[in-house]
Amino acid sequence: MRELDNIKSFLKNYDGPDIKIMEVCGTHTAAIMHLGIPSMLSEHIRLISGPGCPVCVTVTAYIDKLVTLAMNPSNIIYAFGDLLRVMGSQKSLSMAKADGARVRMVYSPLDMLDAAEKDPEHTHIFAAVGFETTTPVYALLLEEAARRKIRNIKLLTSLKTMPAVIDRLCRANDTNGGSRITGFIAPGHVCAVSGYAAYRMLADKYRLPFVVSGFTGETLLASIYTLVKSAGEPLVRNYYPQVVREEGNMAAQEAVLRIFRPCDAAWRGLGVIAGSGMVLRKEYENLDAGSENLIEDRTGTGCRCADVLTGKILPEECPMFGRACTPREPKGACMVSQEGSCFNHFTAAGIRS
Repeated sequence: MRELDNIKSFLKNYDGPDIKIMEVCGTHTAAIMHLGIPSMLSEHIRLISGPGCPVCVTVTAYIDKLVTLAMNPSNIIYAFGDLLRVMGSQKSLSMAKADGARVRMVYSPLDMLDAAEKDPEHTHIFAAVGFETTTPVYALLLEEAARRKIRNIKLLTSLKTMPAVIDRLCRANDTNGGSRITGFIAPGHVCAVSGYAAYRMLADKYRLPFVVSGFTGETLLASIYTLVKSAGEPLVRNYYPQVVREEGNMAAQEAVLRIFRPCDAAWRGLGVIAGSGMVLRKEYENLDAGSENLIEDRTGTGCRCADVLTGKILPEECPMFGRACTPREPKGACMVSQEGSCFNHFTAAGIRS
């Protein structure tokens, strides 16, 4: 308890060089805002959100493709709830559903198996969005479908992996001047699958500290404390040892590579990043609903979601935040998802639409 009190005192009274820490994971963003951690920090310590919300980094072209597929009466689209409200260039999946499309919200990809088996007349397509944490579930879905001889299932994939995008952010540091990121809270759930060996390479390459953190207040404060004390040092610490190992979950990694292969991927606000995605291997291409070349990102709403995702601005610095853009009437993906930075800043501030 005394150690935690000392950490809190240090962080609140810190008066050294300005520190800018990025929490990459959307679940970390939600925990940080829910716990009120920004109010516990000195004005010289700034927390920014990164591109760790899978719904938030999904580009417009992917949503447009889902809408097109949904409007085909031969298809039934399945998606997580947050994705239904993300706008494409003209409409969202929720709007498509209102126009008569067959769109179903599910809590797990496996929920579509029984429906597809009972309804062989339709093609059942899952909107496969996610990071390393979710991709093994999609591999399990396809393997289980094969075992049960269910042949009317497809995926539309927008699957991302973390190390390459963090490398892109680190490289951008060289041109950011006073807005340089000085440390990263690495994603705990992702590292549970992928491990954290890749962050050792990034730490050495860019002389930056990385801390793999859990989601409790104590762990997050300890992670921020270590990142402040270690600014400018090539450091990696694992403060989530009960779940995360350096090599990660090898069984999950092997399951993914049986079904998927690495590819270039488009990220909202960051463009195409080499080697940062996963698509179905060639032997499973018949299960793909058209995932290739979905790279265009056009919203036309005036929302600055891309700048929020890359840490260039805080959500409150977007002129639409809390005015034209609220959780009830979201204009950007960061206000839609419960892991989105804008959504969490809005709800933490107690703003009401």
